[in-house]
Amino acid sequence: MTSFVDKSAPFIHAQTSVQKTMTTVLLALVPATLFDAWLFGWPAVFLYIITIGSCMAVEALVLQVAGKPIQPTLSDGSAALTGWLLAMSLPPWAPWWIAVLGAVFSIVLAKHFFGGLGQNVFNPAMVARVALLVSFPVQMTLFVAPHPLFAAGSPGFLESLAITFGAGTSDAVSAASALGFVKNELARGIPVAETLKQMGRIPADGAMAAIPDMMDLTWGFKPGSMGETSTILILAGGLFLMWKRIISWHIPATVLGTLFVMGTLFNGVDPGRFSPGYFHVVSGASMLGAFFIATDYVTSPVSKQGQLVFGVGVGMLTWIIRTFAGYPEGMAFAVLLMNSLTPIIDQHFRPRAFGRTRKGEPLPVKGGK
Repeated sequence: MTSFVDKSAPFIHAQTSVQKTMTTVLLALVPATLFDAWLFGWPAVFLYIITIGSCMAVEALVLQVAGKPIQPTLSDGSAALTGWLLAMSLPPWAPWWIAVLGAVFSIVLAKHFFGGLGQNVFNPAMVARVALLVSFPVQMTLFVAPHPLFAAGSPGFLESLAITFGAGTSDAVSAASALGFVKNELARGIPVAETLKQMGRIPADGAMAAIPDMMDLTWGFKPGSMGETSTILILAGGLFLMWKRIISWHIPATVLGTLFVMGTLFNGVDPGRFSPGYFHVVSGASMLGAFFIATDYVTSPVSKQGQLVFGVGVGMLTWIIRTFAGYPEGMAFAVLLMNSLTPIIDQHFRPRAFGRTRKGEPLPVKGGK
């Protein structure tokens, strides 16, 4: 008796799965996330919970409306990862509604409008980040100085609830990110080289917290979005992903390498106008973008050669936006712009099919005619 299988290809099963991949990426983010929670206190904890919970709730609602099964998609971890990365792109004391709106932008606009997981053209977390930044620039750039959990001056549990759900950050010490401070000072006519000498000191007007020095920038004791804090811990998470073969070195190395080279070259030409390369690498969302955003499987090129081109493009655009545009940070814009070019890059750098040349012609068979 002959039996027939009514399932379509592919039939080959791999050792990995979407759920395993997402779980591994989430594990890689845990050290930097715990550091964020300690550095910025309960408001940062609440923001992580709200953002991840909102993304999962919006995902479930969209699936319900579309008549699709909810449990399999929610359990693959993709919505949780989107919410996690979105939280890391927000100011640590942002209000709750920023997190909820970001979840709607990322899950509905960037993911399900394109067909769901695997069909989206742009990175969902970065779409939400940019949409929030252009819609609510004040709330998205209202950074605070580090308030370590349980330290003197850190808000308690109830006060933190008021910060996240109501009263805001009126008593907090406002602070500019390092990239923002350099750009603001340059607009006032103060050369970059002179501004960098002030790092580690409190500004003369006392209006802001101390400007972090290079050591603070590297370890993460600095104002900014939560994903802009610990360069070391995010780098460690990225290396963990490379060790687990979740990502390869091609995109992170070219993003960071291009940022460093362009910063170093232009700083050498005019140190008063351009920030040095190492400053670009340890500031802003360079590490998070290079290892966790630009390497998104769905929105980055397939071939290794294409990934090199993609990484160089992200690095160049990030440097250009940081240097010449109105926004001090350009990683999210750069990733989205290069996401739009991914189909074109894939068209020119196709992986060689088995048994064929890169032009698609059959390989000659040894001993054949």
